[in-house]
Amino acid sequence: MDETGFWKIVQDANDAAGGDMARKCNVLKQKIAALPAADAIEFAQLFDAMMGKAYSHTLWGAAYVINGGCSDDTFDDFCASLISRGRQAFERALSDPDSLADEPDDEEDWFYEGYQYAVTDGVVAAAGDRPQRRMPDQPEGTEQDEDELDVLFPKLSAKYGWLSGKPA
Repeated sequence: MDETGFWKIVQDANDAAGGDMARKCNVLKQKIAALPAADAIEFAQLFDAMMGKAYSHTLWGAAYVINGGCSDDTFDDFCASLISRGRQAFERALSDPDSLADEPDDEEDWFYEGYQYAVTDGVVAAAGDRPQRRMPDQPEGTEQDEDELDVLFPKLSAKYGWLSGKPA
């Protein structure tokens, strides 16, 4: 399993779901479960690598604006949900988090809890064991001041009503 294969599975699940996150999770779980055990484990490792790439204070600030606040667990759900949108959206968000304002805006889908579980459940079905999770201890970069988020993310702030350090 390489990154291209990883993103193909993510995109196939995304395409099959028709915008429904619960269905997307179910399709993803089935696709991973159908893989040979070694590929399923490698999929989980690549998933964790993508979660690690997204684990930055900059993206956390964007998630904070979208949600009007963002805890550790909520940010994990955000990162997983961002991966679920596919490679293009993921890479665009890494380079320009404010571009998330151009994505469909169902807030529940931004913070959907089940995507990470779908990966784990699919790997367990394929390999018979839970994958060993590897995540960075700390987010990359410098934490943003809440009062500056509207300046750092003007499009997101306008879309989600974030003004001067608090949700509108």
